[in-house]
Amino acid sequence: MSGTQAPSGFREMRLVLLQHGGLASLTGKTGLAMLRHRAGPIVAVIDPDHAGQSLQSVTGIERDVPVVADLSAALPYEPEVAVVGLAPSGGRLPDPVRHDALAALRAGLHLASGLHTRLADDPELADACWRDRWIWDLRREPEGLNVGQARAADLPCRRLLAIGTDMAVGKMSACLSLLEAAERSGIPARFVGTGQAGILISGEGVALDAVRVDYAAGAVEAAVLRAAAALPEQGLVLVEGQGSLCHPASTATLPLLRGTQPTALLLVHRAAQQTIDRLPQIPLPSLEALVATTESLASWARPDGAAESAKVAAVALNTARLDEAQARDEVERIRQMLCLPCTDPVRWGAEPLLRALLSC
Repeated sequence: MSGTQAPSGFREMRLVLLQHGGLASLTGKTGLAMLRHRAGPIVAVIDPDHAGQSLQSVTGIERDVPVVADLSAALPYEPEVAVVGLAPSGGRLPDPVRHDALAALRAGLHLASGLHTRLADDPELADACWRDRWIWDLRREPEGLNVGQARAADLPCRRLLAIGTDMAVGKMSACLSLLEAAERSGIPARFVGTGQAGILISGEGVALDAVRVDYAAGAVEAAVLRAAAALPEQGLVLVEGQGSLCHPASTATLPLLRGTQPTALLLVHRAAQQTIDRLPQIPLPSLEALVATTESLASWARPDGAAESAKVAAVALNTARLDEAQARDEVERIRQMLCLPCTDPVRWGAEPLLRALLSC
């Protein structure tokens, strides 16, 4: 099966993460995000590099999940679904992960993947899948798409879009932290995942990088309309950002702005980062310039009579590379520089960001 809507019951199923080498690497960000934010059970993590170690000691994530060497060691924990937790360069399935994915299917597990490589099209994997089991390839373009028409601008609910200074700076984690803060406060909210991790966690969304560019804004628009339909007028739709205006390989920000028609923007930045992470020859603009440019872009392609265009309401600062004192100093520096609320929502919670958003 394929598509961005999860199979029935997926949110409650017992998962094992295929995380080979990814517990201590950015290539494992999909599985790490699931460990941090998935409400349903994760019964084991496969990472031979850290087998037998404490998940918290390796990742800092406070979740009691055993780390094991391979699929056979995970089976006693009775998983129902094996999930590829890696986002390797090029989206191809590494051989060690494929070995355990094949073992999982032969053992009668379902298999879920957000990679570009379509696992259900692999003859060996497809043949190993039991008749009443599924292989879910979620990174697929939804059917029946239309071009964007700015229809989300007519929605009565609030719509937040996360905008990042780079890829992999924490846009999804910031939105999911906001979702958790909204739930704690009794505020009706929905999360729209736009990448593989967000969709695996929430069970819905749109895999934006699998959509043809002409239909990208329309795909985001359709996902936002679906999320808003389940909310009251004062509800909140949180849209996961992708890519960055600052990155030479990214085209995601414009269709996200067009499709979401946001009422507020959240700037997400990694503390002290001054260049694109893997392209150090490309400097980042100042945060002041990025705020001004993003707000200007958000004001275009809007219907006559639409509410005032979105402003940056707050800053989510990723301080994972700083100690506690350094992190607090950097948060205060950014707050004073931009005159905006700022915090690390993963480290300290998203309540200050939520308050700023709701005041827009």
